[in-house]
Amino acid sequence: MPDRTAHWQTVYTTKTETEVSWHQDEPATSLRLIREAGAGPSSRIIDVGGGASRLVDALLTAGYGALTVLDISEAALAAARARLGAPAATVDWIAADVTRWRPQASYDVWHDRAALHFLTDAVDREAYVARLRSAVVPGGAVIIGTFALDGPEKCSGLPVVRYDAQSLAGTLGTGFVLQDNCTEAHRTPWGSVQKFQFCRFQAC
Repeated sequence: MPDRTAHWQTVYTTKTETEVSWHQDEPATSLRLIREAGAGPSSRIIDVGGGASRLVDALLTAGYGALTVLDISEAALAAARARLGAPAATVDWIAADVTRWRPQASYDVWHDRAALHFLTDAVDREAYVARLRSAVVPGGAVIIGTFALDGPEKCSGLPVVRYDAQSLAGTLGTGFVLQDNCTEAHRTPWGSVQKFQFCRFQAC
């Protein structure tokens, strides 16, 4: 199996945040789903696979104050911290592979845009779900964005698993109730369109 950490370190040390296909200036769908989950200023929110995403910037601007960003690439997190400047000190930054991570806190909102779909091995997906189950409080929100069934088959040179709402629910298993789902036509920095599937679940 390729070394995931080395792959993503290479990506984030050779490309700027606007040179990757998943870059968004405004993560509108993620923000809407977090807001509609009922998250408030003190809600504990973790962005899994957040990388150098600007979601953390937008959440800080919107008044959310208990934020964690987890990513396999320390270089990605360093880029986000540098971009934020002083406000970065208010965020908990975790450099870890989510399939091996041991959560040390609990969260009201688990957000993942474009991390789960890279886990093509069933063992890795099971490990991801195990961490999710241990990290999210009962009644908490789980928001996951993946490539849709008509989305790309690869990203960053790696194969992905594409999902619809039904198959994503099946991957999570029992204990999660689907609250909302939508598709998004994401336009890459160079103008191509990638179809994403977003789902919001409530943990039981």
